[in-house]
This record gives sequence, C-alpha cells and structure tokens, in this order.
Amino acid sequence: MNQRFRITRSMQEQNVEQSITLEECKEYFASQPDFAYAQVLTVTGTESTMSIDGDFFMWKLDNMEVPFRLYSGDLYVAISSEAVVPKMIEIATALQADIVEG
Repeated sequence: MNQRFRITRSMQEQNVEQSITLEECKEYFASQPDFAYAQVLTVTGTESTMSIDGDFFMWKLDNMEVPFRLYSGDLYVAISSEAVVPKMIEIATALQADIVEG
C-alpha cells in the first residue's frame, strides 16, 4: 500500500497565504518538465475503470504517471516509488509549504 503525503501551508504562521491555489500550481507546474494538468484522473483496474474529477498535476515518471492532486488548498501525492520523494520535497520547497503524512 502506498503512503500518502500532503503538501500544505496549514502549519505555518498566519502571515503566509494559507491555501495553495490552483493558479499558483498551474503557474509552477507549467514551468516543470514532465508535468501535465488534468481535470480527470482515470484509474484502470483488472475488472473496472474509475474516473475521478479534480485538479491533477500528472508527473510522467518512466512508464507511469504520478498524480499530484490539489484539494482544499493542499496538494496530495501517494508515494508509489522512491523517486517521488525528492520530487515531492522539491515541489513543497518551491511552494513554500510543509509536508505531512496523511
């Protein structure tokens, strides 16, 4: 099972903009190689396909895509590969946010 992490500013002092906005994510991820924005994440299993609506920034990593999902002012990612950890830290640093598990 994958560990899920949240990139958030909720733990910071009030003088910093608390929510991570869609606009700032679009601006940041547009400048990053191997990222694409999607409003639907499609998950295909062995017996079914599920579509999830939302704001997803899809990172192309080798032969898979890793979704970073913006939800309620935080960015979520599941660690499906060790390569995701440094990318998550890079993104949190760029957005001036913290990383928490959950």
